[in-house]
Amino acid sequence: MIDIAAIRALVAAPRDDALDPARALDFVTHEEFGGQSLFVGRVRRHNHGRDVVAVEYDLFEPLARTTFEALAREAFAEIAPELRIYVAHAHGRLDVGDIAVVVAAGSRHRDEAFRACRAAIEGVKHRAPIWKREHYVDGSSEWSEGCALCGESA
Repeated sequence: MIDIAAIRALVAAPRDDALDPARALDFVTHEEFGGQSLFVGRVRRHNHGRDVVAVEYDLFEPLARTTFEALAREAFAEIAPELRIYVAHAHGRLDVGDIAVVVAAGSRHRDEAFRACRAAIEGVKHRAPIWKREHYVDGSSEWSEGCALCGESA
């Protein structure tokens, strides 16, 4: 049985404390764990040859949180039963440099932490109901085609 206290799945306003990497690491810390892995995704200035000034994330919060929790449960089943996993994703408009997503995993050993963190962020990118609209320096904007269409470089 999975300890629901070992999962933290959050949707946050831009620059909310939930997107603080230190908060994520605090959550996955446990006296029995020797490994921690952290992924922080930020809004970048250039994407697919275009100059970006901001992005806007839209999502359906209940389904996004359910997806994050399902990803954590899959990691418990496939990687290790003793993990702590933290997933937080921003909702709303973010500027270049702002944190969009924070994922952390803690486990007894580094390999489990690395694999759990990687599985969680890949699941967020490919399965979570999150839509991204990029705003460009020329004043235009467009919705992203989605990570599943970007290939490995996304």
